[in-house]
Amino acid sequence: MAPGGRGTIVRVSTRADAARPRDLAQQRDAARLRDLAGLRRVRDRIDREYAQPLDVEALARGANVSAGHLSRQFRRAYGESPYAYLMTRRIERAMALLRHGDRTVTEVCFAVGCSSLGTFSTRFTELVGVPPSVYRRQAGLATTGMAPCVAKAVTRPVRNREAPAAGPRLP
Repeated sequence: MAPGGRGTIVRVSTRADAARPRDLAQQRDAARLRDLAGLRRVRDRIDREYAQPLDVEALARGANVSAGHLSRQFRRAYGESPYAYLMTRRIERAMALLRHGDRTVTEVCFAVGCSSLGTFSTRFTELVGVPPSVYRRQAGLATTGMAPCVAKAVTRPVRNREAPAAGPRLP
């Protein structure tokens, strides 16, 4: 049978067919930007409401996604889970309150939104390297004379996976 004859289907290429892969790429890019904007809103909410009782389920409900999806996307975008980001913000704020020295560790714990002093102390020690009571005693001396913005940058907690490796590197 001849091409285009009876029983065969011939597809005619059009300009719309040539533009289709680019349209799909643009749609994927637009969807990715929308997802990132949603993740920024979640991160901004954590930054604003760190002292409130937040959990991943509540953050996911606010973003209209499942908790698992939010955790995966947040980790992919920011390198840590929403809970880890929330705890880092709380510890940063606790460090600032402890530097002022006018509150007890327990008061600071509850002021930053933690409901357990034990969990707060454990997380604080993991991120900062010293317990909150020791930090409270030492922090005033370490940042004396520094501008508050410099003190915040210098004393920002570093997660263990972000800390530089100690000791010589083996070849």
